Amino acid sequence: MTRSQLINRRTCLKGIGASLALPLLETMGWAKPGKGKAVKPPVRLGFMYMPHGVIMDQFWPATPESFLSAPPPALESLRPVLSQCLLMKGISGVPIAPFNGAPHALELSTWLTASLPDANKRSKINIAISADQIAANYVGGFTSLPSLELATMPQTHIEHQEGLHEGYYSHCSFRSPTQAVPAEINPRSVLNRLFGKSDPAGRTTQADPLDRKMLDLVIGGARDLRRKLPQDDQHKLDEYLDRVRSVERRIAAIEYRQKEAALEKAGVSVSKRKASDSPPIEIKIPVGDKRSEYMQVMCDLNVLAFQTDTTRVSTYIGSTPNGVSYPELGFKDEHHSQTHHNNRPEQVGKVAAITAFNIAQFAYMVKKMASLREGDGTLLDNCIMMWGSGLEDGNKHARENLPFIVAGRGGGSINTGRFLANTSGNQGDLLTTLLACAGVPLDRPIGIATKQMKEMTARL
Repeated sequence: MTRSQLINRRTCLKGIGASLALPLLETMGWAKPGKGKAVKPPVRLGFMYMPHGVIMDQFWPATPESFLSAPPPALESLRPVLSQCLLMKGISGVPIAPFNGAPHALELSTWLTASLPDANKRSKINIAISADQIAANYVGGFTSLPSLELATMPQTHIEHQEGLHEGYYSHCSFRSPTQAVPAEINPRSVLNRLFGKSDPAGRTTQADPLDRKMLDLVIGGARDLRRKLPQDDQHKLDEYLDRVRSVERRIAAIEYRQKEAALEKAGVSVSKRKASDSPPIEIKIPVGDKRSEYMQVMCDLNVLAFQTDTTRVSTYIGSTPNGVSYPELGFKDEHHSQTHHNNRPEQVGKVAAITAFNIAQFAYMVKKMASLREGDGTLLDNCIMMWGSGLEDGNKHARENLPFIVAGRGGGSINTGRFLANTSGNQGDLLTTLLACAGVPLDRPIGIATKQMKEMTARL
């Protein structure tokens, strides 16, 4: 295909002041390719977090050789995409002295900064710019959103460990050493932010970006574009619009059940159900019975944001320290209380179930990325997705061997399908290497980093 036939990557379907960015089509170019070179999609960088560590013998593979064929229980949901994953055992976290009494204030806030707060300014945010925001500063100018920050629950936990600012408990993204980046917890607001209407001044409004009238106009524009596309791109466009509609329907269903449950709670009958029927499930954050549904909607939105090149950097705080339970798993005990299990089998089993649940939501997102064609491969081929926790073991608050999963080949920069059982490195080394694999130049290592982890990469 000649360059003159390429559709500009910024092409959108527009309707009533709103727009939907398009997925990568064969007739699109991300940038002008060099002479004799094929168009190559950009690398996207995503992070997903779970607190309190894992049950180690259920997370780490028994041997490097068994990683792909017999993964441990925690990783079972990733089995279809393990060939596109990399595990590394031996990555240490940030030593937290002189904040030894603040393990939960620091497990999340150090996760992407690899740095400690300023001990002389404990009551204020003063830590370091986080890895995701370093990446956003470099690649954000190419997209409508420099970065996307998501969370499953409000960022409001307060505990005052070691006199540290409450923002450290529930934030992992820091735009500067003194500015925490808030995360969005409402799927509807995320959708508005990604694909919202704009007023004449270009500001995003709060109107529903996918109302019926607007979507009809968008689809009309898609039909016009569709006639100009080759057959493969026509199918890709149809599949993309179907996914947009699917996300919208799921968000609408959640909102409907929330409203219905609230009315039932207030004693207002909203349906013709029998009096003996159970009331609708009240889905709320952070202890709704269907946490998986919320998390999967957020994951879908993350996938759409990457697929449409609306952003190339995302961070999703799947859970935060303390106060979180998982009734969907059949028990109401809080995650934090169960991590102090002292090796009691029942509590160990609950922590293992919570870990497997959270990894399953990550697997849901990664598998969806692997199913989407992009360029000569898949969306996942052009992503680096990291799942992890800021503690190794919640029972002892250990940080010497943090659990991390890296999924995606980063455009060919990461050598996946492996378990590296004897890695030597720290949290900062990992983040520094991931940003290098994503093509983000660094003028200094991140936090406590001292090197790049060459064993991760196919090439740098």
